[in-house]
Amino acid sequence: MKIINMDHVAASPVLPEVVDAMIPFLRENYGNPSSMHSLGESVTEAIDEARQKVAALINARETEIVFTSGGTEANNWALKGVLQANRSKGNHLIMSSVEHFSIMHASKALEKQGVEVTRLPVDKYGMVDPKDVGKAITPQTVLISVMHANNEIGTIEPIADIGRIARERNILFHTDAVATAGVIPVDVEALNVDLLSLAANPFYGPLGVGALFVRKGVRISPLIDGGIQEGGLRAGTENVLGIVGMGKAAEIAFAEMDGRIAHMIPLRDRLIKGIPAVVEEVGLVGHPTLRLPGNVSLTVKYVEGESMLLFLDMEGVKIASGSACISRSLKVSHVMLSMGIDAGTAQGSLLFTLGLDNTDQDVEDVLTILPPIVQRLRDMSPLYKKTVKLKAAG
Repeated sequence: MKIINMDHVAASPVLPEVVDAMIPFLRENYGNPSSMHSLGESVTEAIDEARQKVAALINARETEIVFTSGGTEANNWALKGVLQANRSKGNHLIMSSVEHFSIMHASKALEKQGVEVTRLPVDKYGMVDPKDVGKAITPQTVLISVMHANNEIGTIEPIADIGRIARERNILFHTDAVATAGVIPVDVEALNVDLLSLAANPFYGPLGVGALFVRKGVRISPLIDGGIQEGGLRAGTENVLGIVGMGKAAEIAFAEMDGRIAHMIPLRDRLIKGIPAVVEEVGLVGHPTLRLPGNVSLTVKYVEGESMLLFLDMEGVKIASGSACISRSLKVSHVMLSMGIDAGTAQGSLLFTLGLDNTDQDVEDVLTILPPIVQRLRDMSPLYKKTVKLKAAG
């Protein structure tokens, strides 16, 4: 059976060049970077080189990159570390209502510690209005956190505009750029951010490694206490294998970004136009143009997303229903609910996320495979049957 992976938001294959760069650190370069002898020094040099490459990807200084176990840790650290280190300035956090669970849950944990949290509304496209950010700022506001692009619906937020407001009011600004760094151009200077989270896998690096950009001068407390690794900001022996892989993947992503975008956008647009042409009552979720190059987020009425996902999986097509962190929970997407999409419609969500390995033929195959699946499931739906009868009677 042919396998069509259109779930790159959950995991992308590691590039062969990245694997090749990592292998020596499983064999001969096995030293601990904290060691003072030559085995440790050679590994330290490799980490420093990777840090330079990750910094170049987002136009940062290498001293402003701190490696983490991934985007979730980076997001937690940005919120908890900044609020803890700046308690004397205030205890107010502003965020959007469509953030990743790692931000949503971290904010709830902070609320239990007495932090006041304002969750901003979004429009029908899932976009934050920068004016709402300005209105929400109080004398107690310490941090604003709005994701660069939503991993579930693909909408790219007006981060540079929000960053200008934050800078004018002398408020620290964090963005979760896990969905964008290495995928589209990300420049910490142009975006006016003080902290930025990123992870390796979205740009074909290994899973389980990421980084937090912390602008020079930003006060942040460590999330993990222990040794003096990562400049004393993140204790624990470094994930050398992952860091080296992330550095190599960042180097390649920086060089190939324009070509990757040019490859994915036509495939994305063919799915956005093609699926509603072969399946009735399909809606596009997210902004029609200001969206990630590989993101196709849809709702299909009268059918549950999980059912479509499972039937597509049996045909070799791998997709998601909502984000990777919500798919197994079978809960309605908080992102779609925040956009004003009713729960019934949101349950019929499909998320296609494209990658370098996808082709024109993959798109054609999906357009052939999906319609009979939807029709089969609709034929079993009492709500669909009732709707068809009402339409026929009217």
